[in-house]
Amino acid sequence: MYLGGSLFLLALGAILSFAVRDSINGIDLVTTGYILMGVGVLGIVLSLLFTARAREENPPR
Repeated sequence: MYLGGSLFLLALGAILSFAVRDSINGIDLVTTGYILMGVGVLGIVLSLLFTARAREENPPR
């Protein structure tokens, strides 16, 4: 998962948490949104760490 996918999950989670007022039987959309936002933030942090590590191992010439 790269930065774009992480931002998508973060935005989708925010939409589900704060903007959707519908309900689906058996699924709590607010909790699902918070989980997606957490996964998105984790993905952003990990992608930035991996990018920094790759640049450290292969510096530009």
